[in-house]
Amino acid sequence: MSLRLRLTILYSALTGGILLIFGILLYSLVNILLVTQVDTTLNQTANDLLLGWRVGPAGELSQETLPKLNLTSFVYYQIWDKNGRLVSSSPGLGQINQPFDPVGYQLKRAIYRNSLVQKVHLRVLNVPLDAGGRPIGTLQVAASMSMVDTTRQALVQTIIIISLSAILFAATLSWFFIGQALSPLVHITESALRISGADDLSQRIPQRGAQNDEMGRLVTAFNDTLGRLEQLFTSQQRFLADVSHELRTPLTVIKGNADLMRRMKQVDEESLDSIEDEADRMTRLVGDLLLETQAESGKLPLHFAPVEMDTLLLEVFKEMRILARERVQIKLPEIDQILINGDRDRLKQVLINLIANAIKYTPQGGEVFLSLGKVGDNARLIVRDTGLGIPAEDLPHIFERFYRAEKSRTRSKIGGFGLGLSIAYWIINHHGGRIEVDSAEGKGTTFCIYLPLLKTSGNSSKE
Repeated sequence: MSLRLRLTILYSALTGGILLIFGILLYSLVNILLVTQVDTTLNQTANDLLLGWRVGPAGELSQETLPKLNLTSFVYYQIWDKNGRLVSSSPGLGQINQPFDPVGYQLKRAIYRNSLVQKVHLRVLNVPLDAGGRPIGTLQVAASMSMVDTTRQALVQTIIIISLSAILFAATLSWFFIGQALSPLVHITESALRISGADDLSQRIPQRGAQNDEMGRLVTAFNDTLGRLEQLFTSQQRFLADVSHELRTPLTVIKGNADLMRRMKQVDEESLDSIEDEADRMTRLVGDLLLETQAESGKLPLHFAPVEMDTLLLEVFKEMRILARERVQIKLPEIDQILINGDRDRLKQVLINLIANAIKYTPQGGEVFLSLGKVGDNARLIVRDTGLGIPAEDLPHIFERFYRAEKSRTRSKIGGFGLGLSIAYWIINHHGGRIEVDSAEGKGTTFCIYLPLLKTSGNSSKE
């Protein structure tokens, strides 16, 4: 069942329900008014009748004067004595000599009841008559309910006809207007199926109508999703190509060195060193892939504890000086004592990654500057190099997964798979901080890391 049909049925049922409630209320109100009018007539007639009768010494009933009654053709009366004899009745009753209401006739209180006499529906007022506390008879005043029943029947028929017509009219209008309202959704579905069938994520759903309504926001969200999927798909394709190349190179070197030693029939230390280097390269690649997968799936554990950033930076500074040797000078002109709440190992991983990149992409004789200080409620760590820089078109994307800026950088044996900065960004972001980058080609690159200072003591853990 289509959404259009379901909504049409829903709106039609809602209309029918409202009309049903309204019809019941209208019928009840009209019925109460009609019955009340009949009861008022019966009560007035009974009062007029009682004015012309008197009670004898033995409790007998006799008519003293003829009451001036304005009886209509549908109002009748009967007067019964205490012995159950009919004393008087309306002239138009003919041969009817039974009580209008046999049940109400026996009751000892005034009561209105409905009764059926010779298949005629009557409304009967039973009035017990007494003298000095002694029962002497019963007055019954009845009115035909044929006009009331006819009015009720006509009202029910009218309500049913109007309700069915209104439901049909509402269903027709609902079908039309719902179709108009859902036509953009049909267009979106057709466009999505066309894009899916063509396997072309570069296509977009054209925007029709207002952009700030529900359909407009849906189209915008869908197009944004397509854009992100296209970007992710392109990045993954590029990454797979890079990984394939990175794996092919060490595998070729390993295979070549193994064949060389086999032909030489002896172990060659230089070939073993080359095999070891390439194996280390593949290990780093696999490790980065696993780390990226854990980070994206939320399964990369972060164990928070107070961390002395100055101590950590000095530790990384000493290790990186050994890596840089005499090729690049690493300088630490500014350092402050700073305590934050974080995962020491992951923060060290970020620092090593950024400084290693700075060393790798800085030509021989260049410099890498490190600094640590406070800016407001944050610790600021700066890694600046005088290297090749990052092209402007690549700068907005360097923290994206699988992205590699290779236009002005050359591959090195020590890494570079387009994952390090993405992992670093994830780690800093989950520490409540941020990482910024500024770069100019030929002048160098500056990374700034901001982390909130520790305000309270104690350890915490985040998985």
